[in-house]
Amino acid sequence: MAEASLAGSKNDTSNVTRKSPVSDTASGAGGVLWQRLAPWALPIAILILWEIASRSGLVTARLIPAPTSVAAAFWRLLLDGSLLYHTLASTQRAVIGLLIGGGVGFVLGVVNGLWRPAETFLDSTIQMVRNVPHLALIPLVILWFGIGETAKIFLVSVGVFFPIYMNTFYGVRTIDPQVVEMAEVYGLNRRAMILRIILPGALPSILVGLRYALGFMWLTLIVAETISATNGIGYMTMNAREFLQTDVVLLGIIVYALLGKVADLATRAIERRVLSWHPAYQGQEKGTP
Repeated sequence: MAEASLAGSKNDTSNVTRKSPVSDTASGAGGVLWQRLAPWALPIAILILWEIASRSGLVTARLIPAPTSVAAAFWRLLLDGSLLYHTLASTQRAVIGLLIGGGVGFVLGVVNGLWRPAETFLDSTIQMVRNVPHLALIPLVILWFGIGETAKIFLVSVGVFFPIYMNTFYGVRTIDPQVVEMAEVYGLNRRAMILRIILPGALPSILVGLRYALGFMWLTLIVAETISATNGIGYMTMNAREFLQTDVVLLGIIVYALLGKVADLATRAIERRVLSWHPAYQGQEKGTP
């Protein structure tokens, strides 16, 4: 009888402590919802406090207009087409500069990482030039290329070159030598080893360099467009400054921030896509943090 009562008490306890599948599903859905909404909590709180401060007179509209005023400026410029026009002009410059500077940085990073004589010949010069702030080249670039599109694209190319070069070089150099030896044992030729072993192994570092390069890309473009341009977000912002249109100035800053965020999200999506085989990204591929 004692054994039966003990077994019965164990069964009762297990029945009490067993979780309902419905509650598990609800908690899981709530966790996913919170993960999606949490990044927006702080920006929304800032906007609410900003609006309250503007409406209560704590902040003058001439210095920092209310979020509703910035939203009205956004709608006005969107309807007349000027916002889209300037955004496309800036995006075009950024993409062209990224392709040129990023492409050159990637190629030189791979070559210097694989071939010691190339590193000896090129890397010291590249590192010396890297220590010069690329925005300090603006007066010289204007003398070389004038104030046209070539000058802006050149500055963006220089800005994105170094992060991609450094991370590509580092990624190639940190490939496990034992993996390379194993590939040689299996008879892989030089081309197959680069395409199947070295580049996939260096890809996480290369993509980190790409994310850094995107930040430098927008930073360089902002400065280049505010100095000499006839279109673009920077031009729109500087033109609004001359007419004391603070709402448009803030709108330009927000557009730059949104473009940078979109570029970063696109890079993260590429990481999850092309690095799904990597242990560090397998959880993200399944949707887990």
